Amino acid sequence: MTEETTDSTEPATEAAPAPAAPRRRLGLLLSVAAVVLLVDVVTKVLAVRLLTPGQPVPIIGDTVTWTLVRNSGAAFSMATSYTWVLTLIASSVVLGIIWMSRRLVSPWWAVGLGMILGGALGNLVDRFFRAPGHLQGHVVDFLSIGWWPVFNVADPAVVGGAILLVTLSVFGFDFDTVGRRRAGDDARRGDAKRDDAGRDDAGSDDAEEQRA
Repeated sequence: MTEETTDSTEPATEAAPAPAAPRRRLGLLLSVAAVVLLVDVVTKVLAVRLLTPGQPVPIIGDTVTWTLVRNSGAAFSMATSYTWVLTLIASSVVLGIIWMSRRLVSPWWAVGLGMILGGALGNLVDRFFRAPGHLQGHVVDFLSIGWWPVFNVADPAVVGGAILLVTLSVFGFDFDTVGRRRAGDDARRGDAKRDDAGRDDAGSDDAEEQRA
């Protein structure tokens, strides 16, 4: 006579835990932006106090000099006749970065966006608070290298951040994903969305049949 066991065996394998949500990079973005903004504002204040317009101070001969100028244009003294437009563009860039930061998970994108944000805010401070004012303030530039237009800390930060973001995009790194985008990811995302839409439609049809 044999005894029958009624104890149920547990599953050999347990369901794998759901992957953790990607870490948000807002803190990194804001830290980079704060450093760029602080350095930009401090160096501009020092330049205004210590330098005299039209009197360059040599650093490396006449090639690299401290040269104080007031710039009504964009980075590197471009578009000097469009101060209002440049102020609106810079403000739009800041708002766009804030919107993107909600989904930002790539650390390198956080660095690039932080550089652009800090530089844009640095020049916006001048637009709002320096003469002649009314969103048309002239930006303080103070560093001259050879034939290159005089610039400040914010200018290379914005340009460098933009170059970094373009490079990341070219090599398949998205701001809202961790790591490099693989071939077929976009297609799989599209298939997943279509599957979800199909399930929703099927559920709606079943509900209508039950009510009928």
